[in-house]
Amino acid sequence: MDKELAISQIREKYASINTVLNERSRRIWSATEARALGYGGQILVSQATGIHKNTILAGMREIERERHANPVKIRISGGGRKTNTQKDNSLQSDIANIIESSTRGDPESALLWSSKSTRKIADELNKRTTRASHSLVSTILNKMGFSLQGNRKVKEGSSHPDRDGQFNFINNKTKEFQNRNQPVISVDTKKKELIGKFKNNGVEYCKKGSPEEVNVYDFIDKEKGKASPYGIYDLSKNNGWVSVGISSDTSKFAVNSIRSWWYEMGVKSYPDASEIYINADGGGSNGSRVRMWKTELQKFADEIGKIIHISHFPPGTSKWNKIEHKMFCFISKNWRGKPLVDTATIVKLIANTTTKKGLVINAKLDENQYQKGIKISNKELQKVNLQKDVFHGEWNYKIKPIKS
Repeated sequence: MDKELAISQIREKYASINTVLNERSRRIWSATEARALGYGGQILVSQATGIHKNTILAGMREIERERHANPVKIRISGGGRKTNTQKDNSLQSDIANIIESSTRGDPESALLWSSKSTRKIADELNKRTTRASHSLVSTILNKMGFSLQGNRKVKEGSSHPDRDGQFNFINNKTKEFQNRNQPVISVDTKKKELIGKFKNNGVEYCKKGSPEEVNVYDFIDKEKGKASPYGIYDLSKNNGWVSVGISSDTSKFAVNSIRSWWYEMGVKSYPDASEIYINADGGGSNGSRVRMWKTELQKFADEIGKIIHISHFPPGTSKWNKIEHKMFCFISKNWRGKPLVDTATIVKLIANTTTKKGLVINAKLDENQYQKGIKISNKELQKVNLQKDVFHGEWNYKIKPIKS
């Protein structure tokens, strides 16, 4: 287009609308005309109207901002192809079932991770028909609270060749018990805590410049000692019990904690139970080789008249124990930054622990003194009415009540 002709036409347009334009509409109109003319349009509009080219440039930037802030929708809301999770309502729950037996976590963190790769999970899902890609599996896992983990602090020891087989055994037996409404509990001792004005990692809000003062050195207070929280987590009810011990962490203390859970919570939740299934680590006070653990469980079975089933996790797999990432991690999170000045504070903080998924924890101080180093003779062990499972009987067994 001829330059003079273009200027003449713009001047004529501007004269016809100038009286009804305000500052903003004048800026937008001039910018629109300049954009329509293309290269050199700003200069032509400025010459025709007397509007400064910086004003026209500002109008062009304003139009661009509006366009990005309020993009024009081609489809109405709700239009377009449905996502895989919308079309397949059971996709997330099926992924959860696939990774259930291979999930573990750090007891100091609410984060979970799985030993199965997203490609293996996708292969399991797609056995019969194509349902999800490995990238979609990754997206869903992130939403479920899982995360990719490196090799830092995840190797607990050599891997047993039947490790996965034991995980599947525990997982299948857990489902079988849950289907019959029989209790399944995960048990373990949380790490011992110093009682007193000691630093507890983490932070909490307080008035600026006045953090709570604690001891410089973490030397044990001989009068207050340490607390040993032993936990019981009910996998079906999402609730738990913690006995806070002030003595030694022995098998007698462990079984007495389970006993407390049963009378305080278990009886109410499972009035018709005939069996109890316990998932425990392979070591510690509830270890698979600990004789007192078995003799004390025999006393408990006789006392309540129920069969006690036990499964231990293989060596080096303590973080797979459900209590670690279903209960202990939230307790640790709840009391971060708070000195555990006395046992009452510890019990209160544990009992006040809750989650968005409805976790409820009861806690109680166990003031009993438990003696360490008690030996169980072969004769005493032989009195235990123990029946080993065909699959790894050293890990999987049940103890039946002895009829008097």
